[in-house]
Amino acid sequence: MQDPQTHRRHLVAPWVLAGVLAAAWQSAVTIGSMPVFILPGPLAVVSRLVASLTDSAVWPYVGATLAESVGGCALGAAVALPLAVLIHRSRWVNAAVTPFLGATQAIPAIAIAPLLAIWAGYGLRSIVLLCGLMVFFPILVAAVVGLRHIDASVVDAARMDGAGSLASLLHVELPLALPSILGGVRNGFTLSVTGAVVGEMVIGGEGLGELLAIQRQANDTTGMFATIAVLCALASLAYAGIHLVEQRSAVMQSLAGASRQ
Repeated sequence: MQDPQTHRRHLVAPWVLAGVLAAAWQSAVTIGSMPVFILPGPLAVVSRLVASLTDSAVWPYVGATLAESVGGCALGAAVALPLAVLIHRSRWVNAAVTPFLGATQAIPAIAIAPLLAIWAGYGLRSIVLLCGLMVFFPILVAAVVGLRHIDASVVDAARMDGAGSLASLLHVELPLALPSILGGVRNGFTLSVTGAVVGEMVIGGEGLGELLAIQRQANDTTGMFATIAVLCALASLAYAGIHLVEQRSAVMQSLAGASRQ
């Protein structure tokens, strides 16, 4: 558990940094006499953001992007986690797959999106596939690292108690690797939001990426800043929520380890 001073620091520090950045932003706008269509001030963006969030028309865009991001993250995890187990358990799979893993990160999302549109059609399915490709690598790497850093003596003890290979995996290895896996999912979801926006702008969709494209065509810079703020909020809330689950999982793991001792 965090002591009160550390907890207070973690609450206050982000707001202090946000205030400093907002002041610097406002100073740049005021001193530089920036036109609104180039760089709107923070107060104008906040005003537009409040107006957007109170307008029911913007929420379908938010819902579409959120659905694409969650679907892509789930798809990436559904492929990455079984493959991580195979890499962990099989030397042949590890030797065959590992050299190609880096290649999945070398292909820009904006390059693969048109191909996905050709293969899977325009719309939700292609965007979810794009998001899945973007989250696959961080989840896979995190899961493999988590599985490889499990204390072998704990697994051996479980098998000596009669646990089979599958039981050992489900009840010992995966729970112990869960904090690392959740760390990969946490990082992956933020990439999934990015993938959803890129997919909507390149492939076409009904989410916040489409709204950004509309605002760009209208030279609505203030609206674009407000939409980007919504995207940042979505990613940050998901990041914080998964991080909280990750911390609780780590605490439970520590307590379980203490009880075994």
